[in-house]
Amino acid sequence: MVATITAQQLLDMKRKGDSIDLIDVRTPAEYSEVHVNFARSLPLDKLDPQAVHAERTSNGTTPPLYVICRSGSRSRQACEKLIAAGLTDVVSVEGGTQACEAAGVPVIRGKKTMSLDRQVRIVIGGMVVIGVAIAAFADPALKPIGLGLAGFMGAGLIFAGITDTCALAMLIAKLPWNQAGGSASAVTCTRSVLAAAALAVVASTAMAGHTKDTLDTVQERVQKGEAMLLDVREKGEWDQGHLASAKLLPLSLLEEGLSPEQLAKVLPDDKIIYCHCARGGRCLLAERILKPLGYDVRPLKSGFDDLKSFGFPATPPKAK
Repeated sequence: MVATITAQQLLDMKRKGDSIDLIDVRTPAEYSEVHVNFARSLPLDKLDPQAVHAERTSNGTTPPLYVICRSGSRSRQACEKLIAAGLTDVVSVEGGTQACEAAGVPVIRGKKTMSLDRQVRIVIGGMVVIGVAIAAFADPALKPIGLGLAGFMGAGLIFAGITDTCALAMLIAKLPWNQAGGSASAVTCTRSVLAAAALAVVASTAMAGHTKDTLDTVQERVQKGEAMLLDVREKGEWDQGHLASAKLLPLSLLEEGLSPEQLAKVLPDDKIIYCHCARGGRCLLAERILKPLGYDVRPLKSGFDDLKSFGFPATPPKAK
């Protein structure tokens, strides 16, 4: 159990002239913005409990070691680390620097910055929005990635709430703009991180996109013999109906791996290959396998039912 002290109690001790050894475990940037005037900076991500223990033991220091952060969470984590290292007389300041300001404890103000908590909220919120956007608007093949990203960030929040620890916060705390003398503001850099992530999503979506060729163009090229239709659904789906001029090459076989000779029996190397599936997702995966082999593969966003409704001749389901 970590011992605590209120901001008012801390102020009363200072007014009485008591000796107070107070360390601030926030990032250097947060410390520079505002800190209690008798606190010294010792960021949580750089805290060495053994070194602190050795220093206080060698100096014969006996007064309690008080620990403060922004609101009390990180100071409690620091106290737990110090206690585990053998220091028993450690005290966390309830409410942190915010409470000290409200109680009238003297503080020193510097350049305005963004708190670590805000940065964490922005990054998590941004990544959840990006994940949902991928799932909702990107190609179907990327939907699991979007849902996975949003779910992972949500699970991280639950874990942080249960354990009162946040690995993301510790990571962000190490970034350049959270160190003293950083050349860019936290606002600017956090926006840059999110912008880079968004651009990466857009780029990956563009790279994995469906063909821009219209269905009229596809139909015309197939009729002229300039292109072929490739169905990458499974055999059971094919038997339930397929485009009359299409050839079957299930995605499962492609993923298992086919030799160039086996592929050459199905795929021409001198024609455009328009591949399709049921809803437009599996054909994107097929493209990623065939494109590096030199085939001019163009995935269709329209699935089998859409192509049949458009006017591509189709065969009826196979009789059982």
